[in-house]
Formats: sequence, structure tokens, C-alpha cells
Amino acid sequence: MRIYADNAATTEMSQTALDTMITCLKDVYGNPSSLYERGQKAKEILEQAREDVAGVIGAAPREITFTSGGSEADNQAIRSAALAGKKKGKTHIISTAFEHHAVLHTLKQLEKEGFEVTLLDVHEDGLVRPGEVEAAIREDTALMSVMFANNEIGTIQPVREIGAICRAHGVIFHTDAVQAVGHIPVDVVKDNIDMLSASAHKFHGPKGTGFLYCRKGVPLSNLIEGGAQERGRRAGTENVPAIVSMAAALKEAEANREKNAEILIRQRDRLIQGLQEIPHAALNGDAKKRLPGNVNFCFEGIEGESLLLLLDDKGIEASSGSACTSGSLDPSHVLLAIGRVHDVAHGSLRLTLGEDITDEETEYIIQSVKEIVAHLRSFSPVWRDLQSGKLSFIL
Repeated sequence: MRIYADNAATTEMSQTALDTMITCLKDVYGNPSSLYERGQKAKEILEQAREDVAGVIGAAPREITFTSGGSEADNQAIRSAALAGKKKGKTHIISTAFEHHAVLHTLKQLEKEGFEVTLLDVHEDGLVRPGEVEAAIREDTALMSVMFANNEIGTIQPVREIGAICRAHGVIFHTDAVQAVGHIPVDVVKDNIDMLSASAHKFHGPKGTGFLYCRKGVPLSNLIEGGAQERGRRAGTENVPAIVSMAAALKEAEANREKNAEILIRQRDRLIQGLQEIPHAALNGDAKKRLPGNVNFCFEGIEGESLLLLLDDKGIEASSGSACTSGSLDPSHVLLAIGRVHDVAHGSLRLTLGEDITDEETEYIIQSVKEIVAHLRSFSPVWRDLQSGKLSFIL
């Protein structure tokens, strides 16, 4: 048995997305900027894809710019808002301590360029407090950026309330919605969003493509200079097959979203219930205000990498956090942000389920994790010290 439980890292392409991409690669290979028939056919399906993507999130097609993925979209959104603010004398940016590194590293670079960044604390439940957002806003605040749903612990943020606060104060509001789009309801108008980033491979589309929503009237600066593609907002010949495939995947994900969420929430809650039976284990983030398929736990007295390797031996593919930092020996910055101490944060496990998960597979994961945690603790000197009282339990 092989169980793929790392869908937050990437998802398998759906058959619909794959078929759409192959057909486009074979039959619609023209350059959409060309004036002859083959090029105009490519342009036609490119614009249809733009309409399809926009329709899912409640945007206008002209507000969608296709990118190489979520990281590029994050970079372009944040840099655009920062530049627009600087022109008005606003050089203060607000974000949170548990954002994706595409956001945090961009903000770090902006600090070197003279911007001041405030990173809000995240509470133990993994949720940002709208009141604290409002309290942090200053006269010179140009941008607020908070992810729609966290990529590690899956907590869903009060985006609509935060957006309303930003709108009232004239602050541009950006959300990294890479984990949210296609999985939970997203409406850029109702949610008061000015800029939104998304990536196809998180909702069964191809890797290497994504999009940036930018509300009409919000200035957008170029990251990539060159031709006039994407209304002059992103130079380079569009990857039409990938974009069309992404649109097909997103439409399919949205059409099946409620049905899939029902399946995932049931399996998620059973996983949480089963793993909570392990002594000195703790769920990371709020139990209900989280993505349908996300389960993230810490287990005291073990090391997460060993847990992952032994799970792989049992046919379970999981992670300890973001795939973008999987090579790092440091504990997750997300877990540290919600108050987990280093030793506990090192013993983390993230399980992100797919819609095809079965009851049998869920029970197998629970039993396997229980067995492996007990095995690792059996020869752990830290666990012995905890049991003997030399060290105090935290969880």
C-alpha cells in the first residue's frame, strides 16, 4: 500500500487537466501574440482560460495576470504595493510571522531597501486577530499581507475581516491564497481582497504556472521586463498549455469543492481523533478553522525526520512542514510562531490528504504513526529523561 499524504506540497494532475494540456500541446502551439490564425487560436483559448480562472474567484478577467506560480505572484504583488506606497511616502508594511518564505524573504529584501516591516505575532491556535491588524496600521502603512490559509498547519485566517479593516484605512491588502484556492470558498469581492496569489499545482493542475489577481485601480509593477504580454504586466510568451490546463483543473476543483471538502473533513477529523490518543502529542492550530485535508501534529520526545523515513518504509508519504524548506535542519518557523519550543517543533508531522483517501487508509496511517512514535521513543534518551523526571513534559 502506498498512501500519498503530502498534497500541500503538490497534487497529482487531474485527468481533465492532463488531457487538456496534452491536447493544447498538440493542437494549439501557436504564439498568442501572433496575428495569423494559429496564433489567434492560441490567444482565444488563453483568454477563455483567463475568464474561467477569474470566474472561480469572483474577479474580472482583466484583473488576472498569469505567472509561473505562487512565489512569483507573491513577489510581484508585494513589490508592486511597496513601490506604490513609496511614491506616496508610505514605507511601512504589515505581515505575519508565519507566512510562506516567498512573502517573508521578499519583505526581508524590502527592509534592506528602506522599508519598515511589522510581523504580527500568531496565537497558539494559528489565527491572526483582526484587532491586532488594525492596531498595527499607521499613517504610512502601504500594505498588509496575510495568507488565506497556512501552508503548514492549515489554519484559515479571517481574511474578510482583515480586508475590510485594510479597505477602511486605505491600505492595500494582499493574500497568499496558494493553499486556499480550489479547496475553500474564495471571493475577492466579498473578501475585500486587493491582490491574491495562487498556484496550479496545489489544485491538481501543472507545476510552473499560477496567477495573480490585482483589483482594478491597484497599481501593478513588472518583475519581468520585455514584451507586452499579459497587458504589459508580465513579459514573456505565455505558457498556453499549462495555463489552459490550470483553468480546467480549477474549474473542476471548484465544481467538486463541497463534495471533496465533506470527504476530507471526515477523514481529517478521524485522523486528529486517532493521533490525539498518542500520549504527549498535540494538534497544531485550531481543530476546526483549518483546511479540510490538513492535519499537523507535534510528538514530544522524537525527531520528525526519523518519523518521516519510517512512515515512508510503511508506504506513507508525508512531510514535517513546507516542501520549500524540507532541506533545512531548523524547526519550522510556523510552529515557532505559534509558540512551540524548538525541541517539540522538531517532532512535527504534516499530513495533507487527497480526495481519494479511504477509511482503510486513514486507519492505516493512525496505526502506523502510533507504532512508529512508540518505536522511536523506546530508544530516545530525551524520552527516557522525560519519563524519569530529569526533564519536564511540555505537551
